Amino acid sequence: MDFNDTPEEAAFRAQVRAWLQKTAPAHAIAPGQTLSDAEQVSRGKAWQRAKYDGGYAGITLPKSLGGRGGTIIEAVVFDEEEARYNLPKGPYIGIGLGMALPVIGKHGTEAQVSQFVDRTLKGELTWCQLFSEPSAGSDLAAVRTRAVADGDHWIINGQKVWSSWAHHSDWGILVVRTDPGVAKHKGLTFFVIDMKTPGIEVRPIRQISGASDFNETFLTDVRIPDSWRVGAVGDGWACCMTVLMGERLNQGEEGKIAGLMAYAAETPTASGTALDESATRLSLATAYAEEQAQNYLQARLRTMVSRGENPGALAAMMKLSYASRLQKSSAIAMEIRGAGALATETSDAQTIELWDDYIWSSALRIAGGADEVLRNQIAERVLGMPGEMRADKGVPFNELK
Repeated sequence: MDFNDTPEEAAFRAQVRAWLQKTAPAHAIAPGQTLSDAEQVSRGKAWQRAKYDGGYAGITLPKSLGGRGGTIIEAVVFDEEEARYNLPKGPYIGIGLGMALPVIGKHGTEAQVSQFVDRTLKGELTWCQLFSEPSAGSDLAAVRTRAVADGDHWIINGQKVWSSWAHHSDWGILVVRTDPGVAKHKGLTFFVIDMKTPGIEVRPIRQISGASDFNETFLTDVRIPDSWRVGAVGDGWACCMTVLMGERLNQGEEGKIAGLMAYAAETPTASGTALDESATRLSLATAYAEEQAQNYLQARLRTMVSRGENPGALAAMMKLSYASRLQKSSAIAMEIRGAGALATETSDAQTIELWDDYIWSSALRIAGGADEVLRNQIAERVLGMPGEMRADKGVPFNELK
């Protein structure tokens, strides 16, 4: 496989690079600059609108849905060039583009496409993901939040957790149980939901980093119209797989190790710089080799998708390798920083960034599918190994203990 740009890709890269050089600096966050949550969302929306006006919002989304109708490789090229700038691109934007739009485009109605796609591409709507629950994390099919039909409406009761940026989101994608009398994967239904609907209470969770990006979301007698249902009743699992496939394929970090090498070269030690130490060089070389291997795997999976092939559980390999590597590279950065990385009180922006990266890297080993669950998927569906014994297989959800 040739990873060099084709002439067409090189021309597209030059076009993107020129546009970014002209547009991105006005939206970039200055080094060390701290933004409030409201400022991050506002600037994230503005940057998304700029991409929309420039023709770079929804690169792979079909033109019929308001996207560019481009290839996955073009999306990769744009992401690589965009990563050169420190731009506001939080989950409040990414969840809409990478999760909500794919599921609406594939499983939604024409009315839903008309209502949500264009406004999301323009950055006018922000989204959160209402999947995980206190008793249903990586085992997503175990959700207990219940929706009961009431005429042409649904009444929803339950609790979601780890809802990233739900406190600043306009809409959410929601999976609930509509039929507890069938096996747990079969009784789920998928909805979109206005986060300002009466009965929704969002409580931010204070994290170890001091931030409150995550939330608990409580739904109490929340009444929503059937027109917010995405897909057929009972097809919620298929909708969830559409969401999670895109999430795992898009996991990755471009050029992380190159930045660490530069950081090591700039960090003084008693004998020179951190990069002069053999242990540091070995750690960086190993991390660089792993990063390149993941980049090639990611390119392979994206090529499969561009050919119309379904990577299936191979996408789990992408997320598993990324989460592990991020934790390793974040640990290397902490080691390069030395004792200063352990300071309990500091205003140093670089140290705070190191903390945030390391803390998030630990959380990512669970978020989006825990390592153990992903390894099971890879073992059973990629390697063809015998599946684990499951006492709940085929058992109606309301009979599980």
